[in-house]
Amino acid sequence: MSVFRFKHFEVEQSNVAMKVGTDGVLLGAWCSLDGAHRVLDLGTGTGVIALMVAERCAAEQIVGVDIDDAAARCASSNFAHSPWAARLHARRQAAQTIEGERFDVIVSNPPYFVDSLLSPDARRTTARHTTEITFAELAATSERLLAPEGRLALILPPEQMAQFASETQLRMVRRCDVRSVPGGAVKRVMAEFAAGLQPREPLFETLTIETDVRGEFSAEYRALTKEFYLKF
Repeated sequence: MSVFRFKHFEVEQSNVAMKVGTDGVLLGAWCSLDGAHRVLDLGTGTGVIALMVAERCAAEQIVGVDIDDAAARCASSNFAHSPWAARLHARRQAAQTIEGERFDVIVSNPPYFVDSLLSPDARRTTARHTTEITFAELAATSERLLAPEGRLALILPPEQMAQFASETQLRMVRRCDVRSVPGGAVKRVMAEFAAGLQPREPLFETLTIETDVRGEFSAEYRALTKEFYLKF
């Protein structure tokens, strides 16, 4: 599918390695955006998370960066054709090279394959494997770019989220375990990290995508994504 249509915007994705997927949509719908003035989407790809952020909040500037030239151009085009073009900006840039800026919210659906077999497609490897930015680099970059009261929101498989948490000085303040079906294993973890707050247990949530009936979506999943998906 070259164009993925949401209720209020479209994502053209014909020339990018990673298409619109459930992970990005979940994070874009779930992340906290209260009081956000400047938002950074690290590894923006098609720009879908940044577009969801623009729909959900009135942030004056939402920046999507990607090291892949085709992805940056794709996101730029999708931004320009959206209702929020004036607030959305795409850059071809490595996250580690961003200087002199601070953001209230950083969101990322990052690459997470660490030691697995690399894809023969170099662009897909970059999008899915930690060859260009390690968890340690992602942590250090986020710590440097976050405003004093800012938050970092990520989605990762459980093992990789635990690894990231061990690499960062930021503290997890909110966590959502995502299952595909009731009683199933946790497939993804969404988490928010912050700096400068007193230690406490993170706010814990769970989300199950489907009901016991195959192909039937749960009420909680529908509630989270209903402002975006046409099918809801």
